[in-house]
Amino acid sequence: MQTTKPYNISKKAVVMAYRRVKANKGTYGIDEQSIEDFEKNLQDNLYKLWNRMSSGTYFPKPVKAVAIPKKNGGKRILGIPTVEDRIAQMVAKLYFEPNVERIFYEDSYGYRPNKSAIQALEVTRKRCWRKDWVLEFDIKGLFDNINHDILLKMVEKHTNEKWVLLYIRRWLITPFQMNDGDIVERPSGTPQGGLC
Repeated sequence: MQTTKPYNISKKAVVMAYRRVKANKGTYGIDEQSIEDFEKNLQDNLYKLWNRMSSGTYFPKPVKAVAIPKKNGGKRILGIPTVEDRIAQMVAKLYFEPNVERIFYEDSYGYRPNKSAIQALEVTRKRCWRKDWVLEFDIKGLFDNINHDILLKMVEKHTNEKWVLLYIRRWLITPFQMNDGDIVERPSGTPQGGLC
């Protein structure tokens, strides 16, 4: 009888991921399970998640699509994963982020530990006093059009953990579930709203 799992994922990392997700105070996904509901059977839920992730049998649920109005009148679709999926994403982040954090530019503030939008504004404010011009740009539809294969090749350069690649691939192709219940496949892009 085999007692080892194909992927070496620490149970402590799963507990730490749960604590970080709880601290983020996010909302529920398509299963409508809140963090409080997840906690009603916490040890069992965390064990099951660890077991599935370690064995390679974890598959994320569809992502809840929520339309958010944009300034220009359009709408941005945010993807809200389930609590369990956010914990799984946080586990991968705990393993992957230390490998890539050191290669980011100092002036990169988005989605980074110990960096914030407030810090970015402080730097911008200081620099505005030194220059009389501002350069602003936005890549239209950036998150909606990310090529999955190219992204995964970049991730592969920074980790030896095969399970991180496996689950990032699964998260990238996880479909949206719209308000009316329709399932929308995502051949490219990554939803804004989850960790991955």
